[in-house]
Amino acid sequence: MSTGLSLPVSRRRGREVARLVGTRLALGIPVVAAVAVLVFLLAAASPFDPVFQYFGAGILDARESDIAAVRAQLGLDDPVGLQLLRWIGGLLTGDLGQSLSLRQPVATVIAERLPWTVLLAVVSLVVTVVLSLVAGVAAAWRQGGWLDRAVTAVGHTLEGLPPFVLALGAIAVFAVAWPVLPVAGLTDAGAPATVDQVARHLVLPAVVLGVSQTPWLVLHVRASLLAALDDDHVTGARARGLAETTVVLRHALPTALLPFVTVLGNRLPELVTGAVLVETVFSWPGIAGAVVTAALAVDFPLLGALTLLTTVAVLLGSLAADVAVVLLDPRVAADG
Repeated sequence: MSTGLSLPVSRRRGREVARLVGTRLALGIPVVAAVAVLVFLLAAASPFDPVFQYFGAGILDARESDIAAVRAQLGLDDPVGLQLLRWIGGLLTGDLGQSLSLRQPVATVIAERLPWTVLLAVVSLVVTVVLSLVAGVAAAWRQGGWLDRAVTAVGHTLEGLPPFVLALGAIAVFAVAWPVLPVAGLTDAGAPATVDQVARHLVLPAVVLGVSQTPWLVLHVRASLLAALDDDHVTGARARGLAETTVVLRHALPTALLPFVTVLGNRLPELVTGAVLVETVFSWPGIAGAVVTAALAVDFPLLGALTLLTTVAVLLGSLAADVAVVLLDPRVAADG
């Protein structure tokens, strides 16, 4: 009997989640399109001439005929509307243009760097989730104690520290005062990219990026768990004589996890911003490092593609968080 009742509910929930995903994707497509148009128009209105980035210092010795040929090759003399249509057509076909600063196709730059950024982001996200849950639960469980006061104080202190400060502090401790971990690059100089090499070089940037996103989540877990401990079902669990560990971990914590997932999804843009700083400090060869290179060189093709990639990542992260909340809590309506 229970199986017959649960199956329609499961199917209905699946349809609701599918509708949520479809709605978000339908809304996300025009958002990405609007960002693409805005980025291109900003680049077209910029006073910086891409030809100067193409030639670099060689522009001083370049002949007028060579400059004119490059302008024609890049299509810079065409009307802005035509350039926009050509760029959007390239995006749809996978032709993202040529990076003027790295002298590579933009698609190649992204393909080479994106896996390392994904690796850094995933590991740092795991660090963030584990630290937030452990510290937040411990603080709420011992409310008012020394551990609660310490976690709260450290959380409020770290809220005001940008990731690059944490990165410099980590370098000072683990590379200068106590040199136990490498602090730059993907591997040691001349060493192959083995699992051991990458893992050792990943530790500091992943931990720094993860810790930089932890304060808000720790404080949110603490507040949510304290509120959940006053719920009726938790009070009832205590009245039935259940152990405090069971009450906190099996009755109060699941309720506190639902808003935690939502806040975690909302922190994804900050994770992207933090990755830019962390990859730069630790010379990690990811996408975020290419953002800095492209910005300093005014490399519009690469900047435009990376901006769109970041927009898509944030939208997908928000969608994943909302889907997780819907699946974890049947009381939440999947209304898009």
